[in-house]
Amino acid sequence: MGLFDMFKGDTGEQMTPHLAFASSIVYMMGADGEIDNEEVGHLLSVLGGSKDSSGAIGVGAQNRELLRKAQQIVRTKSIDQFLAEISPILTDAQKICVLTNLIDSSLADGVPEPEEQQLFGKFMQAFGISESQFQPYFQVLSIKNDRNVFTDKNHPNNQAGFSVNLS
Repeated sequence: MGLFDMFKGDTGEQMTPHLAFASSIVYMMGADGEIDNEEVGHLLSVLGGSKDSSGAIGVGAQNRELLRKAQQIVRTKSIDQFLAEISPILTDAQKICVLTNLIDSSLADGVPEPEEQQLFGKFMQAFGISESQFQPYFQVLSIKNDRNVFTDKNHPNNQAGFSVNLS
């Protein structure tokens, strides 16, 4: 196994942590019934994008089959079936990675829609992670995605004494 083998694509022939990750993002993207450009951008950033011969950016060749398989899973399995299948095969670190990327995807277009919030709750419950355990990650990602801190000097996060509670 080479040093960088962990970054190679996954063809999605069987359920793997990488396929579970990609499928989770696709479930979140479609949760509110529409796929926004920002969500596609997030997907490309986590799966890797590349330009095709026409100059359009799409999922890189290494992960194209992975995305195809993820889309097939989303079309054929209920979220409850999917969560029951992936929860036992993911490590705690992989679960946190999935959850942080789901939040990042839902915040990519500004505000998480109610359907995205509900879906996120299902993932947390299936993974056995409480809101209080996830709160520090959520707060950091909320700040990351709130560009108003640069344009609104009175933003609550710009006030003296503001800090992120990481415990």
